[in-house]
Amino acid sequence: MVLNGPNLGRLGSREPDVYGATSYAGLVERCTALGKEFGFEVEVHETNSEQQMVEWLHEAADGRVPVVINPGAFTHYSYAMRDAAAQRTAPLVEVHISNPYARETFRHTSVIAAVASGTIAGFGIGSYELALRALAEQLAAG
Repeated sequence: MVLNGPNLGRLGSREPDVYGATSYAGLVERCTALGKEFGFEVEVHETNSEQQMVEWLHEAADGRVPVVINPGAFTHYSYAMRDAAAQRTAPLVEVHISNPYARETFRHTSVIAAVASGTIAGFGIGSYELALRALAEQLAAG
């Protein structure tokens, strides 16, 4: 499961100097293609709703489904999302397209990172590819 938080559905048009030119549809295509390469199905979701994100995290935990998550702005303050992510029963990798530490100070804190298997940031859309590779390796290792 690849989960995307607020404003990520606007990829390609939203601040391309920060987030690149790849559209959200392009992100979905890349993630599903890479999943096939690794032999697993990838579901990609995007929401501007914190409630929806928490519900998807609960669904993933209940089904032992690995997660790649870009919480967007929720990264910095959503304790509800952090608590839902802490219930994970499979690997969970936090991703960010940009490098939060090279941006505004408020972006330097992630409430999700402490409960994630790992965090990948700053590699553009490639951050998702690296996260899916990391999940595939973790799943293969058992």
